[in-house]
Amino acid sequence: MRPPSERAARVSRFSRAERLVHRSTAALALVCVAGAACLYLPPLAELVGRRHLVVTVHEWSGLLLPLPFLLGLASPAFRADLRRLNRFGPHDRQWLRAALRRGRRGPRPAGKFNAGQKVYAGWLAGAVLVMLGTGLLMWFTGLAPLVWRTAATFVHDWLALALGIVLAGHIGKALADPEARRGMRTGSVGRSWAAREHPLWRPEE
Repeated sequence: MRPPSERAARVSRFSRAERLVHRSTAALALVCVAGAACLYLPPLAELVGRRHLVVTVHEWSGLLLPLPFLLGLASPAFRADLRRLNRFGPHDRQWLRAALRRGRRGPRPAGKFNAGQKVYAGWLAGAVLVMLGTGLLMWFTGLAPLVWRTAATFVHDWLALALGIVLAGHIGKALADPEARRGMRTGSVGRSWAAREHPLWRPEE
């Protein structure tokens, strides 16, 4: 057990349910992206082989991707954080202006989630829904005419590339911030980190 002084220096950030949702979603997303890479990059396709198995794993991991989110809705903490992510206030616009300003660093006020995290979460939710819809049109060929399936394939392929790039950026940001990573791993973060990175967040409330 950690000494009282160390426990007092940390604040709770994510519940166990939230961490499970994040980990299971991340695992399914990585399987999906790895499967897509093996299907579209010839060197990987030759190395892995067994295309039919790769296609099956890719399809089912994509179909199951929304499941952790849906199960997470049973958690009050998860629902509360979704409400926070869906609120965009004046301080978020200030955060974005400071983040986009080149050569100068201004104040970046943020609550539990900063504006960048809110934009990322919203974009990712929309992208997953589009990927799921276009993937179903490609999987079940009788659902729509050929022209729809062709358009769905085009959107699915290019959005998959964009998703891969965005996820790589997300992983890069996580690797650059050990305390944020620790918060997702253990559920708690240092009080000083919270005050510096999320000054408007009041964990005790």
